[in-house]
Amino acid sequence: MKNLLKVISILCVFALLLMAAACSQQPAADQPAEPDTADEAPADEAPADEAPADTGSDLITVGFAQCKADESDWRMANTQSVQDAFSEENGFKLILADSNNDAAKQVADVQGFIDQEVDYIVIAAVNVDGWDTVLQNAKDAGIPVILMDRTINASEDLYVCWIGGGFYNEGVKATDWIATRFTDDEEVGIVNLQGQLGASAQVGRSQALDDALAEHSNWTLVARQTGEWSTDTAKEIMASWIQQYGDEIDVVYAENDNMADGAIQALEEAGMTAGGDDGVAIISFDANRAYLQMTLEGKINCNVECNPLLGPKTAELVKLIESGGTPNKKESIDETAFYYDTITQDIIDARPY
Repeated sequence: MKNLLKVISILCVFALLLMAAACSQQPAADQPAEPDTADEAPADEAPADEAPADTGSDLITVGFAQCKADESDWRMANTQSVQDAFSEENGFKLILADSNNDAAKQVADVQGFIDQEVDYIVIAAVNVDGWDTVLQNAKDAGIPVILMDRTINASEDLYVCWIGGGFYNEGVKATDWIATRFTDDEEVGIVNLQGQLGASAQVGRSQALDDALAEHSNWTLVARQTGEWSTDTAKEIMASWIQQYGDEIDVVYAENDNMADGAIQALEEAGMTAGGDDGVAIISFDANRAYLQMTLEGKINCNVECNPLLGPKTAELVKLIESGGTPNKKESIDETAFYYDTITQDIIDARPY
């Protein structure tokens, strides 16, 4: 009897195994059956001869090493110009690296672009020096480099071209105006609020002033210090100069709009007149719209343009290179100067920045 029960148990287990094997060969209730023919593709796969959807791989990747994206009104306009010009709609993928005016970080940012194998690199340099090694690395990697706004001390064969304004020539426009304001027999005391030391804009504008000082024996450089392009920093420095030198100051040569604004605030808080026909003459650079308004009001006497809208032209240069063309080594932007006694509201209203 026991043997019979054992045999029956074995047969039952065997039958269950057969049923399980049969079920595993049927499609699951919630899964579609396999196609009836070998050449019929499933519904969720594209036919073999149909190209996959465009994933944006045809975009030109551009690494932009900006010195400091929000450094000043000028720099913010410049950053926005580049972002607009190098948009995906225009065929680009832009990678922005803001160095926050840290020269070592900016060099590292550019090396990072090289490591990422971007197609092009655009640099608005913090400082003029320290570029040879990383630019050689870019050249070895076959990545064209375009310099924007700021120039550098490096062999010209390490970059494709430079695009921007002429900082020294901007300074000459400003010093020419000083020469028309004062006669040769007047003693002229000048204080110079410099930009960040080592930046090509600072170097060019300061050099133009130095050369003019050498040409005019009646001009004296009363004080000089970097205001780091900042309104608040310039205001503090100017307040200190007013306490030290007072009426010796005839001209403020501020190397950007923001620093000119800081100097004006310090003068007015000290009860002194800024600008106009009889006040301390104010020289400024960049010519952003808000500061041209101050020029119209007479607070800034001479404001020399430095065009920040370099993005569209730079994008054109990239596409020129893509098509096999070669840009000029220097692509200069036309610039002008505005004066408190000739500027009009119509001129200001027509400005794009």
